Formats: sequence, C-alpha cells, structure tokens
Amino acid sequence: MSSGLIETRVDKAFDALARRLTARAAAIATAVTAANAETQALAARGDKSRWRRADLLWPLFAKG
Repeated sequence: MSSGLIETRVDKAFDALARRLTARAAAIATAVTAANAETQALAARGDKSRWRRADLLWPLFAKG
C-alpha cells in the first residue's frame, strides 16, 4: 500500500526536477544564442573588442 505513495512522491520529484532542468536549459540556450549573435555582429564590423568582453566569452557567468 505504501509503495504507491512512494512511487507518487518519486514521480512528482522527478517531474519537478525535469521542469527545473528544462527551464535552465532554455535559459542557457537563450544566453548563448544572444552572445553568439552579438559576437557575429561585432565580427562583421571588424570590432576586436569581442575578444575582450567577458559577457561574450562566458555568457553563462555574466553579472545580472
């Protein structure tokens, strides 16, 4: 009888974990995509500062 309750708790915990991981993956993809777009724009203009900007080199560790 208690095995059903345990399975339900595990299923809910797994679902919650899956939702958090999916949200985190989406946030990472958004940050990386934005950094890549800005890097390409700077490269098209020949702006060498793109190699010195931490927010473009490490988009996941930017402040804010």
